[in-house]
Amino acid sequence: MVARDGCTRKIPRAVTSCAECFAWGETHAQGVCLACYNFSAPHFGHHVGDCGACGRRVPLKQGYCRLCWFQAREDRAIAAEDARSRVVLAPYLPRVRCQQLFFAGMTKRRGRPRTTPRRYGEKGRPHKPPPTPRVRPASTGTQLALVSAEDLPRSFAAVRFDLRSTPAPDNPWLAWALYLAHATAEARGWSPIARRAMQRTLVRLLANYDDGDLVKASEARAIASRFCVNVNNATDILDRMGILIEDRTPTFELWLEAKLEGLAPGIDAPVRDWVRVLSDGGPRSRARHPDTVRAYLRSVLPALRDWTTRYDHLREVTHDDVLAYLAPLQGSARDSTVTALRSLFTWARRNGVIFRNPATRIRLRKRAHRIWQSLTDADLADAVAAATTPQARLCVVLAAVHAARPGQIRALKLDDIRLGDRRLTIAGTTRPLDELTHRVLLDWLDHRRRRWPHTANPHLLISKETALHHGPVSATWILNLRRLRATLERLRIDRQLEEALASGGDPLRLATVFGISHTAAVRYAVNALRLLEDDHAATPSDPLRTRASAPENGGGEHSGSA
Repeated sequence: MVARDGCTRKIPRAVTSCAECFAWGETHAQGVCLACYNFSAPHFGHHVGDCGACGRRVPLKQGYCRLCWFQAREDRAIAAEDARSRVVLAPYLPRVRCQQLFFAGMTKRRGRPRTTPRRYGEKGRPHKPPPTPRVRPASTGTQLALVSAEDLPRSFAAVRFDLRSTPAPDNPWLAWALYLAHATAEARGWSPIARRAMQRTLVRLLANYDDGDLVKASEARAIASRFCVNVNNATDILDRMGILIEDRTPTFELWLEAKLEGLAPGIDAPVRDWVRVLSDGGPRSRARHPDTVRAYLRSVLPALRDWTTRYDHLREVTHDDVLAYLAPLQGSARDSTVTALRSLFTWARRNGVIFRNPATRIRLRKRAHRIWQSLTDADLADAVAAATTPQARLCVVLAAVHAARPGQIRALKLDDIRLGDRRLTIAGTTRPLDELTHRVLLDWLDHRRRRWPHTANPHLLISKETALHHGPVSATWILNLRRLRATLERLRIDRQLEEALASGGDPLRLATVFGISHTAAVRYAVNALRLLEDDHAATPSDPLRTRASAPENGGGEHSGSA
């Protein structure tokens, strides 16, 4: 159950009598059964009042409570004499004088179970043949429209076809779209349910299509959402046909509009242009990663909101204003803010928005690298306990045993795993596959095969969204351990630190084992030497900590074997 604050909470339940319909069964915290809880939902328009039959003050529907509606249905089933009286319920509501009690959850109507299994092939309904190959229909000439397609709303309500019992409408554009959908489904391994849903969407969109018409992306999104179809897959087919108009506002623009709300016009306009140059690139600048763009804007927004209260334009900001804002900041927060302000004011000076750059002569402080401490056995145990799914356990093992970054875990493909000779390739570095990783990999591959048997996605980790195409999973899908001390990134750092402690701070060995740069290897070696000097080296006792090097090879390339 999702609470109003967005958090997922389990509503306490008890087995007792419902306070509204008196049904005996499982009740919610409000003391009512699930049916009465849904009956009193505000979006149904039901209000609290005195029931016209039993007189109780409870939520009503058209003047009667849910218990009286149920009793009226029971009375109709007994007293109905003709076909009309079997469907009309209103005459029986005022006649209710008593109620038959029942158990909660027993009034739900269920369809009759199938007596025979579905049969296909020679003895049952035959499989439908795949659509024949089609190409773009030849244009026969069209009548030019007086009004553009963007201004003409289209209605798809009258288009209703059931492809299971009737053939698709005779439309060459629809036949071409169905063939493209079939080819895409074969290439990406769509399930039969996804295929049928895409077919229904295309039939609804293109059954009455004429040569020269265009389909809006917003219309395609509305129809695809109705049939639970991935909108990007539907618009991709229409775009390949050349009949799609993109009328949706980009997500980036919506995000930018929300972030810059409330800024002065003289500050809002140049900052908006600067962010777009960062995102799209310019004549003399390359496009930045979306995460970098968000980080830059997130760093300068507090300063911009502070200056908006005093200034009307970005050119009014002085060098002293920048120093005053940076004075209370420390560490990485100050460094990121200085970098973002430098980028903003340099762009503004180059494009003539301001006269002088107020962020000049502000240097970044020398960054002191953090001395990491080894994770405790309790931290590792918490991370292992939080990994309750096959993909979560695989993420933990890849980070804790093979020091893989979350991005590298997402990028892993099936070709990177060689179960026969026990080898695993991460970010171009091949390493032995230990027994623990081998067992967790088999569990995940078995789950992947049973959950998505027809997918053509080459990545190792897939989700219900990425199973329909060839891309990796999103960064938010990876196991989230933010509330724990041992996050995936922290597990990766601890693994490399453990190898550095075992090797006595040898940077060449670290670079060879994990494929990291020499600078990062030296930094981990210095970290390990300081821990050894201070006598803070951890003693491995957890199964995950037994991933250290085997005695016969002294670690080296074969470190990570369980």
